[in-house]
Amino acid sequence: MAQLVETKPSIPAYKTDFLQACLSANILTFGTYTLKSGRQSPYFFNAGSFQDADLLSAIATAYAHTIVNFLNANPGVSRPDVLFGPAYKGIPLACCTLLELRRIDRSTWGKVKYSFNRKEKKDHGEGGGIVGAPLQNANVLVIDDVVTAGTAMRETIDIVGKEGGKVAGFVVAVDRMEKIPSKDEDEPGPSAMGQIRKEYGIPTASIVTLDDLIELLCGRGDGEDMKRMQEYRERYHASD
Repeated sequence: MAQLVETKPSIPAYKTDFLQACLSANILTFGTYTLKSGRQSPYFFNAGSFQDADLLSAIATAYAHTIVNFLNANPGVSRPDVLFGPAYKGIPLACCTLLELRRIDRSTWGKVKYSFNRKEKKDHGEGGGIVGAPLQNANVLVIDDVVTAGTAMRETIDIVGKEGGKVAGFVVAVDRMEKIPSKDEDEPGPSAMGQIRKEYGIPTASIVTLDDLIELLCGRGDGEDMKRMQEYRERYHASD
């Protein structure tokens, strides 16, 4: 089982604990993986593999601390009324994170709500495309796993806006820090999260970044994997 090397004191413990859980359960793996964009990635993160209570607790703790630190560092960001998990992977992430936030600070988070979207709207029962708290006039903090092209982020902004809410921020597990895929991959470009920040003025945060992975996993002992990680970063690193 891969172990993390000793880290700098400035790196929060929740990050190393999160990554150790990911490594132990093969949620974060190294090899050669073809992404939807066609790029060959030297690593893969699968949030769908957080399948037991211990792993859910690990990712919920990491998301919760990331959110608290993010809001404390950005006092201008509206405090969320709703945590929103885009279908499908975002649904359990939003639920377990809100429970952990309540455990950390009940007075602040006890009355914050959650909701998620349906892939297809219901035309019977309660109907509609949203399950959980209504989004009308709500400040909405979106929780998702990984962002590469930003398509899902734009869809979520559209969904929340049509329901009368406002996206106050995005929080993801891994910021790949790579430029948006394009026809000319040799040209510099922004990351999906950077483009969302620039285009919509919506702040973003992540539990870990590609830089964190390279720093924290450099002691795995597989020099070839680390070399490919660094080469990937050099080739696709975003300009923002």
